[in-house]
Amino acid sequence: MSSQPDATADANAPEESVAAALSSAAFARIVAHADGDALAAAGLLARALRGVDVPFQVRVASLGTDVSTDSDDGLLVAVGSDLPDADVTIDAEGRPASLRAHEVATTLVGDPGRGSDGVIDPILALAGTVAAGAHPDSVAAPLVETATDAGSMERRAGVASLVDDVVDDLAHSTLVHAAFSGTEDASRAELSSVLEPDSNAQDEETRRSIASRVALAVAGDDESTPRGATAVERLLRPYATPDSPMATLGGLADVLNAVAVERPGVGVALALGHGGRSAALDAWRDHAAAVHRAVDTAHTGRYDGVYVVRADVRAEDMEGDNGGDEGATLGRLRTVARLVRDFRSPEPLVAALDDGRAALSAPESGADDAAAALASEFPTESAAWSGGPRRAIARFDPATEEADVIAAIREASK
Repeated sequence: MSSQPDATADANAPEESVAAALSSAAFARIVAHADGDALAAAGLLARALRGVDVPFQVRVASLGTDVSTDSDDGLLVAVGSDLPDADVTIDAEGRPASLRAHEVATTLVGDPGRGSDGVIDPILALAGTVAAGAHPDSVAAPLVETATDAGSMERRAGVASLVDDVVDDLAHSTLVHAAFSGTEDASRAELSSVLEPDSNAQDEETRRSIASRVALAVAGDDESTPRGATAVERLLRPYATPDSPMATLGGLADVLNAVAVERPGVGVALALGHGGRSAALDAWRDHAAAVHRAVDTAHTGRYDGVYVVRADVRAEDMEGDNGGDEGATLGRLRTVARLVRDFRSPEPLVAALDDGRAALSAPESGADDAAAALASEFPTESAAWSGGPRRAIARFDPATEEADVIAAIREASK
């Protein structure tokens, strides 16, 4: 840890003081939580640091205990989660980290005499906002207006997409879970009544038909819940982003969440604007196939206030820089928990469990309390938890009886 005199670990400190700490650093070590919001935030900070000639390093970690803080080399910046020895923390309570990072980055490059043009593209911040589960129009209206006025994005009919193939988009989207999710054959069959065989779904009428078909499929799914009819709106009427690596804002958010856990090195490159689109899309498809399969095949149990999902999402098939099975498994569990919360669970809190790991997801609150309880009540040397009221992950003793795990979650969520 460094001893920069103007550094601050207060997540809600004024952006001016945070920007000053970053500006005066000889070197910045940015550690982002393994999710799309934190990855976008890290990208924004890194781009700003690059603009003011401050060297930096970016890495992604699932849990804070997986990060060494013994080094005295530079300013330690925690993004999206708390690190005990962090000099700077970008994780304002109740707000996406990407919005906080955008404010800091804009302040940093706007410092007179530093940086190039003082402008930070809002698209990455808005994509991080969507990745965090928030609605940009509600929590980031000024940024939406800025991006829209600049022609960087515009509303259009249809569904949030990444590529030009709507069958691929719908099969692998993790913004929704329905009968068409997980395979292109299922997606193609769902769209067969509205999509011509040779159509690329680019005209307005076809896009509207596709969106209507998707909404009806979710509403008519016997396994779906009333919450699903609202949750699917994240997929519909997207913001098109013609200058972004992905076709829509929701699509970029979707791939950021996936690549943060499946291929974090590729995710960092994408967030920094260094390319990696093809590898990111491959990671997104792998992630989607695994989590949709897990949701469909999971064993579930309903308890008062808690819906337990026993899901096999182990990442034994992953290769390259996926951060090891641990990070990919926790990330996949988190997506499973979110999808079950939004489209399958009759209870407010979802707990996705797999061999000493858990992901908790709630519409409003309770996820962090449950994760903290698991890590503290069933400790090991590597036990830890991370997250907030709506989503959290935990690692605990894998030898714990499942009944005890469920009891601890229920007690913590009361």
